[in-house]
Amino acid sequence: MNNQTYLEIANPIRAALFSGKPVVALESAVITHGLPYPHNQQLAFEMEQIIRQQHAEPATIAVLDGKIRVGLSPAEIERLAQMKQCRKISRRDFGIALARGESGGTTVAGTLFAAHQAGIRVFATGGIGGVHRNAPFDVSADLHELSRTPMVVVCAGAKAILDLPATLEVLETLGVPVIGYQTEEFPAFYSRQSGLKVNLKCQSASEIAEVALAHWAAGIRSAILVANPPPAEHALSGEEIEKIIQQAVQEAEQAGIHGAAVTPFLLEKVNQLTGGASMAANLALLLNNGSLAAEIARALAEMSNPSPRV
Repeated sequence: MNNQTYLEIANPIRAALFSGKPVVALESAVITHGLPYPHNQQLAFEMEQIIRQQHAEPATIAVLDGKIRVGLSPAEIERLAQMKQCRKISRRDFGIALARGESGGTTVAGTLFAAHQAGIRVFATGGIGGVHRNAPFDVSADLHELSRTPMVVVCAGAKAILDLPATLEVLETLGVPVIGYQTEEFPAFYSRQSGLKVNLKCQSASEIAEVALAHWAAGIRSAILVANPPPAEHALSGEEIEKIIQQAVQEAEQAGIHGAAVTPFLLEKVNQLTGGASMAANLALLLNNGSLAAEIARALAEMSNPSPRV
């Protein structure tokens, strides 16, 4: 398959890449499967706006009508936000969705794949997937995609419903460095602390860009994972959220929920049990990550001065 047949890059993104201007990729599974309408649509627009305010070009990525779309129009985002049934697209799902002319939201792994194909080097998301609790064989495809895609990925850690120590162990095994932005501690998505250490603390976007360029110049093809703690005013107590997560996990087991259905069930249950506080934290950290990603993209553009893309 010639990926150029299926890859469509919007003109503003193509122009920015051609001229070496900063571009930040954004996932769309959070729109199709992560948040209810109209919160999903509002978030998507706000993510793009905050990246533009930082003088970078946002590239929301999705599959629409059997095409990998890099950069969506407002109307396309609105369409995606209102879809009732669509596929959640990771690396394994592209062939199915493209051949069948389907539409869907791309996961972290799916967005990484598509963004790299387009030539984008920075990606902002909420939390990456990882190793599931009580199911160490259930490892997200996000981790393997991070190990083979040379991009900077800004997140608030892994989703707190996961086994965070095991997730960091797998990242180490796969050769993915974890950098804390102004922190020595790996954030736990909703909360700023996890008790787990990152590989390096960086104080600035420029410092992160320097590490990324050196990492890739050495011939290493993995991503740089940047852990950006959620804003303090929206962060939740680690102890309180852990109790809630344990309750949600127990309810999922009692209900016999397994596989891909586990994560959305747990996230919805946690949101109910926190009275909506977890969703507020989720929205705040996503915007915070988008802003930092734009800064890193600018720093990379200034340092590397890439030759024009054809």
